[in-house]
Amino acid sequence: MTRLLVILALVFSAPALATPGPDERLDDPALEARARALYAELRCVVCQSQSIDDSNAPLAADMRAVVRERLLAGDSDAEVRAWLQERYGDYVLMMPPVQGNTLGLWLFPVIVLIGGAAGIVLFVRTQKRRVAVADREDDAARASALTDEEGLS
Repeated sequence: MTRLLVILALVFSAPALATPGPDERLDDPALEARARALYAELRCVVCQSQSIDDSNAPLAADMRAVVRERLLAGDSDAEVRAWLQERYGDYVLMMPPVQGNTLGLWLFPVIVLIGGAAGIVLFVRTQKRRVAVADREDDAARASALTDEEGLS
């Protein structure tokens, strides 16, 4: 029972670990809001698809510190993103730019959607054909049964 309580406490306290502590907050509320928005747009490069806002990895904490430093230095949001993108590549952006090397990322969902729709259409058509053929065979069998009965009489 005690182990279960400890496990539950750890599971439910994990999200609290990712929130920035007092040392990670900016005094200016406007700058803090900009920093939080940037945190959500930037990916932790050591985590699987987590923003630096959600990650509690040490590198994510360092990236949050860089964002704060750059904002305090007067950089715009675009300059902060560009600075991190220059060092970590396009992977650091949660929404990578549309360009030649990321075109597959943007087109893959569309291709899957079109492929799925085409698969459904083909399946429905095949089922309709099977039903139509079965109906014709049933009609032919009934017609043949009638002629056999007529011939017997």
